[in-house]
Amino acid sequence: MNREILVCGGTGCLSSKSEKIIENLDIFIVANGLKDSVSVKKTGCFGFCEKGPIVKILPDDVLYVEVAPDDAQEIVESHLLNNRIVERLLFVDPRTREKICDGKNMQFYKKQKRIALKNCGVIDPESIEDYIAHDGYKALKKVLETMSPDDVVKEIKYSGLRGRGGGGFPTGTKWEFTKKAISKQKYVVCNADEGDPGAFMDRSILEGDPHGILEAMSICGYAVGASKGLIYIRAEYPVAVSRLEKAISDARKSGYLGENILETNFSFDIEIKLGAGAFVCGEETALIHSMEGERGEPTTKPPFPAESGYWGKPTNVNNVETFANITKIILNGASWFRSIGTPNSPGTKVFALAGKVNNVGLVEVPMGTTLREVIFDIGDGIKKNKKFKAVQTGGPSGGCLTEDDLDTPIDFDTLLQKGSMMGSGGMIVMDENDCMVSIAKFYLEFTLDESCGKCTPCRIGNTRLKEILDRITSGNGKREDLELLRELSTTIKDTALCGLGQTSPNPVLSTLNKFYDEYLAHIDDKTCPAKQCKKLIKYIINPNKCVGCTLCARNCPVQAIESKLKTPHKIDQDKCIKCGSCYENCKFDAIEIG
Repeated sequence: MNREILVCGGTGCLSSKSEKIIENLDIFIVANGLKDSVSVKKTGCFGFCEKGPIVKILPDDVLYVEVAPDDAQEIVESHLLNNRIVERLLFVDPRTREKICDGKNMQFYKKQKRIALKNCGVIDPESIEDYIAHDGYKALKKVLETMSPDDVVKEIKYSGLRGRGGGGFPTGTKWEFTKKAISKQKYVVCNADEGDPGAFMDRSILEGDPHGILEAMSICGYAVGASKGLIYIRAEYPVAVSRLEKAISDARKSGYLGENILETNFSFDIEIKLGAGAFVCGEETALIHSMEGERGEPTTKPPFPAESGYWGKPTNVNNVETFANITKIILNGASWFRSIGTPNSPGTKVFALAGKVNNVGLVEVPMGTTLREVIFDIGDGIKKNKKFKAVQTGGPSGGCLTEDDLDTPIDFDTLLQKGSMMGSGGMIVMDENDCMVSIAKFYLEFTLDESCGKCTPCRIGNTRLKEILDRITSGNGKREDLELLRELSTTIKDTALCGLGQTSPNPVLSTLNKFYDEYLAHIDDKTCPAKQCKKLIKYIINPNKCVGCTLCARNCPVQAIESKLKTPHKIDQDKCIKCGSCYENCKFDAIEIG
């Protein structure tokens, strides 16, 4: 029986030496005479990042977690040679303590449905042959041989696919606009400028299934009448860029890109444009200006890119995840896609689940799945059994949702009604130790750093918002500041030029609406209930617990601790910079936060 070993080659696992795992597996496979019956394949992300690096054995369907290079010998000699599963490398269900062999029975995967991520963790992203063996380029062949451009647009429109980059605009309608525009030259652009804190959905798709994006862009080019495609990707994604470059080269050699594709009259080629990582370039007009060599600044719409985009020509812009659904819709039909998710938000959505949740990773679920299912079933709840406090969806443009919102179905419209948004798919979970005023300030600081500065509401308005939050978190806030926060936030939303500015006050408004008492505590009581705002807390040594070991004093960077061996110590509050070093180093829980 021939076996195949799949090893995660996503960025996260590569940083944990997954390439060394592959190297060691190859060495011990050869050493044990298994070269003819066992092959090793580097894949994209399996999604379960919390437990990486991941190694999967086929056809046994055994999945090993947290594998180290030194485990390779035991995997080969125990599992492959003697058919004995390496139990210490199996996933242990934290609820039942049961060791689980295959991913299908893991809580993390049970409620997921992979469409955009279908090939990630399955194929070798650097092998066009492997992609073709998994139905690769069948959709393009079907389109070129049996469908007209109008047929393709109608199919995508009927599928109900909405843009996965954040706005949720109907993809088929956008394609139709570009198709109807009259021009000898049109462009298809893939927006891979993923800038949300904690987001890595697009990166993982490009690393794990680059040909899937190239094929989808070609189908879009055929549908809208474009002959040129561009992928705008941040230079901070070197693995994705490298695999895209190889995929483009291999597709050209194999006749899937270039002139007269598959011996038809359709010609289409793709090039890569590297971005410098500006968040504002996720906005399509700013992205286009950046590709043209200009400052990445948005412009007023209309005209929309579908009318006048790259170099003034009709341009269709979709993000990576949107394109990742196209080939599946073409092969399986629009009705199949509509049968998944909700009537107004068909299909699935990929989320980067991060923060204070046990199972950090990449998650793809049908639209309509609840936040509770994602956080407590797939994510296995909150780390260290802390109490769930909030979840931020939609990144800096989104808002915080609370325990009262956990049974909210995840779709574009429902999240907006709750004061948040889908965004590109960042989902950051917070626990009882997070200060919501500080969270609002964190996202606002990010927006300020990333603002292009072109329009006054975003440049100046958000600066004023941050100044107010600085006052509140330092104990100098007043009740009037809360009304000023609301008024200024509403003005910015109504007057900013682009989506970044228009949504930048969302974290402030959502935390104000849902955690008003926490703001009042900062203003009226001059305290931070979560004990996170440095200027509103102090570290105190409990003399009944302090044994006088001097460890805290030795680690204090400003010598603020009065210490004498075997005598309770004391912190000089005038010197203390509240770095928390004493709290982290005390082994007797003698230091308390007041």
